[in-house]
Amino acid sequence: MNQTQASGQNHPSGHDYTVAVLGLGAMGLPMATRLASALSVHGFDISQARLDLAADAGIEVFDSAQGAAAGADAVLLAVRNGDQLRDVLFGENGISDVLSPGSVVIMTSTVGIDDVTAVAHRLAGHGVQLVDAPLSGGPVRAGQGDLLIVVGADPTARTKAQPVLDLLASTLSVIGDKPGDGQAFKTVNQLLCGVHIAVAAEALALAGALGLNVESTLATLSSGAAGSFMLANRGPRMLEAYTEDGAEVLSRLDIFVKDMGIVTKAARGLGLATPVASAAEQVYLLGQAAGLAAADDSAVIKVVAPQATA
Repeated sequence: MNQTQASGQNHPSGHDYTVAVLGLGAMGLPMATRLASALSVHGFDISQARLDLAADAGIEVFDSAQGAAAGADAVLLAVRNGDQLRDVLFGENGISDVLSPGSVVIMTSTVGIDDVTAVAHRLAGHGVQLVDAPLSGGPVRAGQGDLLIVVGADPTARTKAQPVLDLLASTLSVIGDKPGDGQAFKTVNQLLCGVHIAVAAEALALAGALGLNVESTLATLSSGAAGSFMLANRGPRMLEAYTEDGAEVLSRLDIFVKDMGIVTKAARGLGLATPVASAAEQVYLLGQAAGLAAADDSAVIKVVAPQATA
């Protein structure tokens, strides 16, 4: 099934639906804040600073993931990778034992098909369904309910998660009826995003090396056939990468180390050659090795041009 719909309507009218948001980072906190506009929201993060910000935003915060998840209709996970996913669900202080039968876990991160399908199988033993719902759009759009969310889940699980999905997504695309389908789509999406960012960095570095005014070159490219969302979005931040503080970190560079690794691993498993994606993966690995892991992914331009040339 492949259905795309506009979302953002038919929200619950009261706070009779509780969602726990575990992971209040760059994406988790604005999502939790958005959800709190219509739902009862519990929040947890390992960082006290993030908990304090969440409390200031009117979110009921807890000192453990188990405390936040207990009794929730849905649990939204905003974790970094498969290891964190397994730990928050089944680790020493995992939430699987406190989840209410009939509740759903909404997985919003990109972790790969295998991790999500394995976790979904284990959750089923607890009477809990997993909604595979990776998203795209960034922190600002998360806070506005303007995300693209792709979903792979059983129809009953989608219905249970609908109040959350409706509030967060302006576009909601049902990719398939089982967990893993959303991750499959997001793997394809991240191939394109990762390549677009890497090649945008090369293009702007080349423009500078050729002596062109990079700002005007960026503006002109963005209005022509060579333009792309990533060029227009990351291009200005690439120029900020050379400033003393660098660009604001909206998406860490090492996220694309992870995501491009997911892409190339999936392709190898299928015997499919992805030479362009593999080259882009090496660029992000070089950035990580150069100490840029925690920098905004736009800093990847410094891999090919360590110093601004124009």
